[in-house]
Amino acid sequence: MKSSLIAKTFTQIKKEGRIALMPFIMAGDPDLQTSSEILLGLQEKGADIIELGIPYSDPLADGPIIQFAASRALSSGTSPKTVLRMLRDIKDKLTIPVILFTYSNPLLSYGMDLFCKDASDAGAAGLVVPDLPLEEAEKLSSIASSRELDLVLLIAPTTPEERMKTIAEKSNGFIYLVSVTGVTGERSLLQDRVQLLVKKIKQFTSKPVAVGFGISDANHVRKVRNWGADGAIVGSALVKRISNAPNRKVIEEATEFCRELSCATFENK
Repeated sequence: MKSSLIAKTFTQIKKEGRIALMPFIMAGDPDLQTSSEILLGLQEKGADIIELGIPYSDPLADGPIIQFAASRALSSGTSPKTVLRMLRDIKDKLTIPVILFTYSNPLLSYGMDLFCKDASDAGAAGLVVPDLPLEEAEKLSSIASSRELDLVLLIAPTTPEERMKTIAEKSNGFIYLVSVTGVTGERSLLQDRVQLLVKKIKQFTSKPVAVGFGISDANHVRKVRNWGADGAIVGSALVKRISNAPNRKVIEEATEFCRELSCATFENK
């Protein structure tokens, strides 16, 4: 089977002796032009893979920070089609994988086949659909794979071990390990039990494991690295900086934070 862009990225990062930095931003917050500039800025300042959220009115997996970002993006007229158009416009400048984060309803409204086609044409490398039941993931995974997109599946702290094994087997690109029970959001502490989950997952798969939900600063990235994870996903902390920044400082705030986080992906920093 042909190795995906995401898989190749993790392989290269492992050779470099570090973990992948995977920032999340909400497309269209504050507007799509700014989002495109942030994407390119994050790439320049050390992001390895970027998770790009498509705003949705009922984001069940997201905490208040990302919910408000989605509301702002929707208010500015952002839709799945405009997000993909923005991504397509800069795909020749992006050299790192972009993973689209969306929910089942907008995906089904758009049409799975058409969405995967348009996402692939726009240069996306993968999809995360947090509310998609495992039983329905196989259909989407097949469609996504035909368009060279990885469908990434999530494992939570409450996931039973046998189901973990099934999810690990069916997830493509990497396994998204949710560090907490609940929604996304900044947290001051990361739970040490996540270290045990990383070790457990690695006992039955060789696929990369990236930890997300609650990773808020460089110390958290170091902690995740020391736990043996292959990637650290930083969402709410970055989205908060974008939303709180003065208009002319949005890109600077986002990219400088990315640079700080990137320094923590190496063992000697």
